[in-house]
Amino acid sequence: MSDISRPVLPPVPTPPPADDALFVDAIARGFQVLSAFHGASGPLSLGEIASRSGLGRSAVQRIVHTLRHQGYLRRDPQDRGYLPGLRLLDHALDYQRLDPQIARVLPVLMELRRETGERVDFSLRDDLRLVYALRFQSKRGFYSASLIGTSVPLYCTAGGRAVLSRLPRPDAEALLARSTLLPYSQRTLTDPQAIMAEVDLAREQGYALAQQQIVAGEIALGVAVLDAAGLPLGAIHIAGSLGEWDAEGFARSFAALAMSAAGALNAR
Repeated sequence: MSDISRPVLPPVPTPPPADDALFVDAIARGFQVLSAFHGASGPLSLGEIASRSGLGRSAVQRIVHTLRHQGYLRRDPQDRGYLPGLRLLDHALDYQRLDPQIARVLPVLMELRRETGERVDFSLRDDLRLVYALRFQSKRGFYSASLIGTSVPLYCTAGGRAVLSRLPRPDAEALLARSTLLPYSQRTLTDPQAIMAEVDLAREQGYALAQQQIVAGEIALGVAVLDAAGLPLGAIHIAGSLGEWDAEGFARSFAALAMSAAGALNAR
């Protein structure tokens, strides 16, 4: 199973609220500058940050100077521009250690990894995408699959289809209508009717199966994890290689384990 170059999936921008006296525009602009690095392939110059953030160069220069002073941006060692700073990792750690959902999922995911021997992940839903919050590698791990914070779309992933299957069908169709249906591989489904057929199948089975939708040679199984209101907040994924598994064998071996793990989390 090899890594691939994949389309960038940034979060959907949040528009500033109208007539909100508590909203601090300067802080929002600071995060616009940090968000300019989503999907960047290397260091960014001030002009590139301005273009990607939609802010004026003068404002970007002041914000970059401030963020660099605070440790949230840094100069590239070859002096080609700016990169995210080390202190951003402190906030990622805070999120993981203080989020009660992740604290509950961690031992369940570790046990699932022991039982399956394959890569297992836990992702959280952010509108049209899933963001990986926990990942345990298999013997075939590759670089991008090891990175926490990697995001994938709902429409062409096992976990995403599992999430869509636990929503009322009109809500799932509305989310699909707002999605940009890009082909991540030669086998990615981009036809809305075909995608909804997979979502409907996941609704019947209790799990979703996706083959080579993101990574060539990969098969993945996903089960939604529900919040207290019974709505999907994320998903558990198990991923393997089509060189070792066919779809029927993969589902037969792992579907019950994944559904049991998700069910244990839903019941808490």
